[in-house]
Amino acid sequence: MPLRNVLVLLYDGVQSLDVTGPVEVFAAAARFPSADGGYRIRTVAPGGGPVRTNSGLCLVPDGALEDVPDAEVGEETTLLVPGGQYSGDFDPRLTGWLRVHGGRAGRLVSVCTGGLLLAEAGLLDGHRATTHWYSCERMARDYPEVTVEPDPIFVRDGKVSTSAGVTAGIDLALALVEEDFGGDLALSIARHLVVFLRRPGNQAQFSAQLSAQTARREPLREVQHWIAEHPGEDLSVEALAARARLSPRHFARAFQAETGVTPGRYVERVRVEHARRLLEETREGVAQVARSSGYGTPEALRRAFVRALGQPPAEYRRRFGPERSRPGPHPAEPSPRTPHL
Repeated sequence: MPLRNVLVLLYDGVQSLDVTGPVEVFAAAARFPSADGGYRIRTVAPGGGPVRTNSGLCLVPDGALEDVPDAEVGEETTLLVPGGQYSGDFDPRLTGWLRVHGGRAGRLVSVCTGGLLLAEAGLLDGHRATTHWYSCERMARDYPEVTVEPDPIFVRDGKVSTSAGVTAGIDLALALVEEDFGGDLALSIARHLVVFLRRPGNQAQFSAQLSAQTARREPLREVQHWIAEHPGEDLSVEALAARARLSPRHFARAFQAETGVTPGRYVERVRVEHARRLLEETREGVAQVARSSGYGTPEALRRAFVRALGQPPAEYRRRFGPERSRPGPHPAEPSPRTPHL
């Protein structure tokens, strides 16, 4: 496989983890013989001078954005645009360069609010995309040609890949490594970086408890806690309404008004989340996982997983279960190549 190039755009106000997270993933590939040299990583910034991240760190780019030769932005190049703090208009040097050169890259990748830069340059028009949850509404409002998906941690649409906030960039980078070199290498890198689990792209940005608002009234808050702690119990509207001492109709209306989701949708999210954790962290059989999570039968669990995650429980465990996500050495894994100091 030809050596793949990764070109990373830097600028004042960039989020440091949006840069270093994916870069560490790509750089780690070179430690393993199966990567055949890995990636050639280069950072560039407008003017070529040091940039100050939004946390105050100073990053020194390898060169100037304006000096990037046309040949460096081609089919073998992954163009990575990290997010950052944008005060007012975007730097025209960034958006202008992206409009002219970005479309030629083999892969366009954004982390966090870097997706707004791609959208401003017109590179997301006609594509599905995501960004940090805080900026999804802005992206949908300002760039109507983009189909914004606010829930997933990353979205891949053709050669365009966009991710949610900060650490989601690591998940996306691992998915790209898997595409380039296979799943075994991606998992080896995850172990090397002590990333215990590569999350699938359609995993939600938030857990069920965080994605829904916390109810204001105490009886409804208690019901939310009960659902989270007892996913295997009877969580029908009638049973939950009885716990809140409300009629089922009143409870359903009040719950949705205060949390933003229906009781049924909230219960479904909690149960899928609970089942996911059991599949990731335990060796319980699928039938037991189904019962513990309130689905009753493996078929009901399978339908819920396909609906929420796009894959059945058995496939999910194969990819993300305890044997595949455990850090440290693995018998079938080649020893990482020791870097020269």
